[in-house]
Amino acid sequence: MFPIAYPSSSSSSRKYDVFLSFRGEDTCRTFTSHLHTALCLRDIQTYIDYKLLKGDDISQSLIEAIQDSSISMVVFSQNYATFKWCLNELLQILCCKQQQAQIFVPIFYEIDPSHVRKQRGAYEQAFAEHLEKNPKKAGEWRQALFEIANLAGLYWTPATVGHSSFSNSKDDAELIQNIINDVINKLNHEYSGSLLENIVGINENLDHIESLLEESSTIGIWEIGGIGKTTMAKVVFAKLRSQFDSCCFLENFREESERHGLKYVRDEFFRELLKDTSLGRLNRRKVLIVPGDVSNTKQLDYLESEAPPLRPGSKVIITRRDKNVLEGRVDKIHKAEALGYDNGLKLFNLKAFRKFGCRSEYKDLVKRAVAYAGGNPLALTILGSFLHAKTAEEWESPLRKLENTIHQDIQAVLKLSYDGLDYEERYFYTLLSF
Repeated sequence: MFPIAYPSSSSSSRKYDVFLSFRGEDTCRTFTSHLHTALCLRDIQTYIDYKLLKGDDISQSLIEAIQDSSISMVVFSQNYATFKWCLNELLQILCCKQQQAQIFVPIFYEIDPSHVRKQRGAYEQAFAEHLEKNPKKAGEWRQALFEIANLAGLYWTPATVGHSSFSNSKDDAELIQNIINDVINKLNHEYSGSLLENIVGINENLDHIESLLEESSTIGIWEIGGIGKTTMAKVVFAKLRSQFDSCCFLENFREESERHGLKYVRDEFFRELLKDTSLGRLNRRKVLIVPGDVSNTKQLDYLESEAPPLRPGSKVIITRRDKNVLEGRVDKIHKAEALGYDNGLKLFNLKAFRKFGCRSEYKDLVKRAVAYAGGNPLALTILGSFLHAKTAEEWESPLRKLENTIHQDIQAVLKLSYDGLDYEERYFYTLLSF
């Protein structure tokens, strides 16, 4: 079973979701340790360095960890500015924010943000020493603190109210929960954005799916094949998961149940969904569940019989090619719609020419290819990729073969692309197919 959690860079190929920066002696065994535990419990891949004895310069491995994170989170405490290591780490974080648009989350813990921004209070005393020993570097640190402390932040301090929507947190527990929610929202936004980046024409389907979820607790998504029901479910899952206490996306539901049996799938399902609690407490949680590619009602019957009633507000999304499996099992059904001609043309050109347009000698050939694919995103993708880098003359034969097939479906496109491979390419194609 391969539940979808927060992919590192939850959205890209980065290794960590969060890089956590802090002054060790200040919060290592208190606030920061609780924050780190809470992040891990929500499957947020977090880099933390608990070494307390450090020099002035940060290591190359630490620089790489910062660069390889989607979010940098800095816990500003009373003594943060006294440590050159922390300030140099902050410079690297600011560099990543500026150069690779890294998300930054400042947390002002029991300190007024203006003291950080203007170096007052404990920060004023620390910088008096920095200016005396290393005025050039102190200037860089001051500028970094000024820029970062001007950003909207999350903080809690008994004496300060009103600087952000989270400033009224009554204690550390509430502050940490607010931080977790904020991080999940940012990661989900980044992840769903990356999913949508190269997907043409999906928004109309997504709008309808989300509207169905607003009025129903269980919905089904079905399609004939190749339209992208799983991708739609992934994007909706990424966008909405921060609204729920527990979430689980079982992408290979059918395959894993056939390979290992329903009991194995059930155990994996509840392990992912429950994490830090017992089965009997599931009905206290608002959950989001997506069992993907369900093949028959027996699988759903088994899971339902094993699970307690879900808390009101919970949502279930089931994807399936066979509409009959969904009827009577869900409140509403969304039929994944094929792309219209304009979006189909964009997607095909993107795969065939790596851009949205084409040269004049290809225009009629492109129209034929797009018309054949009939708005099926998978057919458009495979066919466009197959024809990529071929001359207009080389397009004619494969297009004629497709147009002469009796059934215009994705299987004909798959066979065409396979027949066009040489022996070695077919071998690797076969491996990938399994």
